[in-house]
Amino acid sequence: MKELKHYINGQWIESSDPKKLTIINPATQEVIARAPKATKVETEEAIKIAKRTFESGVWSDRSPQERAAVLLQIADKLQENIDELTELEVQNNGKTRREAQSDAEEAVGTFIYYAGLLNMPNGQAYEASSDMQTLIVKEPMGVAGLIVPWNFPLLMSVWKIAPALAAGNSILLKPAEITPMTAVKLFELMNETDLPKGAANLIMGAGSVVGQTIAESNDVDIVSFTGSTGVGRQIMQTAAGNMKKVSLELGGKSPNIIFDDTDLETAVDYSLFGIFMGSGQVCSSGSRILVQEGIYDEFVKKYVEKAKGIRVGPGNDKNAQMGAIVSEQHLESILDYIRIGKEEGATLALGGNRIEKNGLEKGFFIEPTIFTNVTSDMRIVREEIFGPVVAIQKFKDEEEAIKIANDTDFGLAGAVFSTDQNKALRVIKKVRAGITWVNAYHLTNIQAPWGGYKQSGIGRSLGTYGLDEYQETKQININLAPKPIHWFE
Repeated sequence: MKELKHYINGQWIESSDPKKLTIINPATQEVIARAPKATKVETEEAIKIAKRTFESGVWSDRSPQERAAVLLQIADKLQENIDELTELEVQNNGKTRREAQSDAEEAVGTFIYYAGLLNMPNGQAYEASSDMQTLIVKEPMGVAGLIVPWNFPLLMSVWKIAPALAAGNSILLKPAEITPMTAVKLFELMNETDLPKGAANLIMGAGSVVGQTIAESNDVDIVSFTGSTGVGRQIMQTAAGNMKKVSLELGGKSPNIIFDDTDLETAVDYSLFGIFMGSGQVCSSGSRILVQEGIYDEFVKKYVEKAKGIRVGPGNDKNAQMGAIVSEQHLESILDYIRIGKEEGATLALGGNRIEKNGLEKGFFIEPTIFTNVTSDMRIVREEIFGPVVAIQKFKDEEEAIKIANDTDFGLAGAVFSTDQNKALRVIKKVRAGITWVNAYHLTNIQAPWGGYKQSGIGRSLGTYGLDEYQETKQININLAPKPIHWFE
């Protein structure tokens, strides 16, 4: 069992609080580590160190090329240790090895992408008049407080760390309490590079202490949070006290619209991937499938049959296609929603139970679960379950599909399946969501912005937009022919 420590100013330190967080493998409930719980005082001290490092210019004043070189060093370290990072993610999060390895590979690519972006032209220049030149430049914000979720512990950390460091900020990362393992390993690897001490800091503990302190601190210039809409709302309210910038990537209840002219095999396949990848613990999951009435029964039949074949098991089982739920608390929350769905009158077409056989008794496993005959007023249709539970709803035509799709507080993702490309584009443009697909689901790339509409968040990750999140924009006006203006004469 590993004893984890905070990483502050280039040093691994214990917490003053003797109480530890127990870290388990959700597939077996085996204790794999103990993590420290930072106090408010320790968090404030870590923030001060990050601010002092930023103001010293040891990282923020480095040229883009110098910062890019360090990001590439980090990418190399991740690549060299990709097997260990994958194994840690499997053990700590419960996801399958295939998913964990994909996350680790994308983490490498994210550092490489932002290193390359730093070598691209940046800024603008204008001639305001014959004697005035205006420059638009980008500058680092200062201290970036980064708060990441438990569903993609490594990848979400990197999605925030890479652009924040690329921009020249100093950072303070708070991983989720229950999944800190890959974050700790990431900082071990960053410690082996030329990244200055104090430019990147890691502190573990409760969100109510560490996250709250980051959000309210006058010394933190931006807080970037990925997680539930409820917690995001609290962070936004707390950060409003000093008007710091807030970047939020929050929940979703995303519609997946299937028209009757679709390629049914493709639609079924991607719709399974859209909800059961990551055991449904993905903010952009297609948890609402809307099927046109002409193929509704056929789609449901094929979908249920395919879902029956999904192999559920521990992530280190090479045959497993869907892994464990991250914690017992979250497992109980999902089971509660399944109970609510049945009480609301939805038809349970498949699953709905915890799996406690075939060697999975000790882990947190749930069957792939499908509800049919649902209506838009049901809680299982309106609220984010964040598990392997999907609701299949019927619609008549384009107009009704769009109305049902947008009848939600969220706006993170959505998809349309149709062989009529004109119709597909027409409908997807009407879907109020930030990440969308036509005849696909979950396929994205680092170069494209990630984020949502409505209560799914504020701001964007990845691409050039991700770098912009961690930069201030400044105009510099240069008088090329200085002489008295004689304004008051």
